[in-house]
Amino acid sequence: MPSLQNDRLLRALLRQPVDRTPIWLMRQAGRYLPEYRETRRRAGSFLALCKDPALATEVTLQPIARFGLDAAILFSDILTVPDAMGLGLYFVEGEGPKFERPLRSEWEIRNLSAPDPTVELAYVLDAVRQIRRALDGSVPLIGFSGSPWTLACYMVEGGASEDYRTVKTLLYTRPDLMHRILEVTTQAVIDYLNAQIEAGAQAVMLFDSWGGVLAEEAFKTFSLPYLARIVSGLRREAEGRIVPSIVFTKGGGVWLEDLASIGADAVGLDWTMDIGRARTLVGDRVALQGNLDPAILFAPPDVVVREACKVLEAFGHGSGHVFNLGHGISQHTPPEHVAALVHAVQTESVKYHQKA
Repeated sequence: MPSLQNDRLLRALLRQPVDRTPIWLMRQAGRYLPEYRETRRRAGSFLALCKDPALATEVTLQPIARFGLDAAILFSDILTVPDAMGLGLYFVEGEGPKFERPLRSEWEIRNLSAPDPTVELAYVLDAVRQIRRALDGSVPLIGFSGSPWTLACYMVEGGASEDYRTVKTLLYTRPDLMHRILEVTTQAVIDYLNAQIEAGAQAVMLFDSWGGVLAEEAFKTFSLPYLARIVSGLRREAEGRIVPSIVFTKGGGVWLEDLASIGADAVGLDWTMDIGRARTLVGDRVALQGNLDPAILFAPPDVVVREACKVLEAFGHGSGHVFNLGHGISQHTPPEHVAALVHAVQTESVKYHQKA
């Protein structure tokens, strides 16, 4: 593999000195980009796009080419793992992901097993390898997975949910079955992320998108320990470098110190918490990623720049900050506003990394 020309992301995740704050965006390859919409049209469907390594490579690189971001993130979906478990993933226009065979019966849960990612998810690993070749050492590639709890929400509910009634009922009435799902899914995620690292991912991220819907005791029983187990099971080095890990729980600011203690290199923040306060709470235990409200990108570019500067100022001087949004970018975001954000972060952050 060629040497990495821009390693700001990897250095910042490890709290090493950088010349400016690196920036990438959750869901940076997506429907807000006209070039993405054209590639998706050629693919025929979102799932077909995910499962075609050449097209997945194409859309992964589109925001890098357009904005000059500091990292690429693998184009895929968190639900590829339960799909590989045989639940039958499909997408309904306007409704999002659905499963043909959600986990409802005890025997289905008892029979659940972790897939072999080199077989059932080989198309993802092929995409990782193709993306690395295409990036040619320009910026690092981030691999990712959904967290066990977040995946379990979809696996039990059968799709997105407004109240998580089915999965929470299972959690409280049959915690043994809930733990069974989480145990199997945890092993699946460890295997999957390590396979991505083996294929070329240079950092990995865990999306605990629905961790914030849990009560505190439930979060500390059904999400946090499984996140910790995954982090401890990850391959730590590849190609002579440390492979940093990022954990992101949407709505998880109240558990920030717990999340900072599980062994990950960085914790992602949503937009509900001041990043300066977060830095005070975690000290030098982890780097922080975030945390501009994605809705700010609907405002005029001068407002976007002003709000981005507020985030930089709140974090303050020194390394350990990866600029990102507090959640995924909206499909309705004007691309020129994203360009203004990236330029602002890349220019205005320099002063926070200069020695006094």
